Amino acid sequence: MRKLSLFIATSLDGFIAGPNDDLSFLASVEKEGEDYGYAEFTARVDTIIVGRKTYDYVLRTIGPGHYDNGDRDVYVITRKARPNEGKVTFYSADLTELVKSLKSRNGKHIYCDGGAEVIDELLKNDLIDEMIISVVPILVGEGTRLFKEGRPEQTLELVNAKNFDTGLVQLMYKRKGS
Repeated sequence: MRKLSLFIATSLDGFIAGPNDDLSFLASVEKEGEDYGYAEFTARVDTIIVGRKTYDYVLRTIGPGHYDNGDRDVYVITRKARPNEGKVTFYSADLTELVKSLKSRNGKHIYCDGGAEVIDELLKNDLIDEMIISVVPILVGEGTRLFKEGRPEQTLELVNAKNFDTGLVQLMYKRKGS
């Protein structure tokens, strides 16, 4: 069975974006030549699940090749149907059913790149197997929280913790018992 992994950055006070979806706080830990294990992580991935707002932001700021490199299947979770583009599928049906179907297929890891609503839905249905959370040493104060209230309690097991000279701390957890 394939694993679904979350690889995401958050502020120390738990925000993945500031007000108005501002991600500028991430620049505080940018360092030439340092990707915090992202390339190594994505080498294990052949499928990406991402929320539409996150997808649109990455498309604007980085470009379409960030997700659709021609080798990976990309599912953009959206409320409004759109035509598919290359290996990008705009998916507006049941997220839980999609993930269960993807997990049952052969392949590499499945990567969830957010956003908060997608993560919340996956957590509510106990579908995230591993979380790599990079904690950025900044207090954003308000914005979009990584973890929303109202989901069931889940026990995690710490697999690894790394600290970097930029002050970023990366925590890797797996679902207890997985």
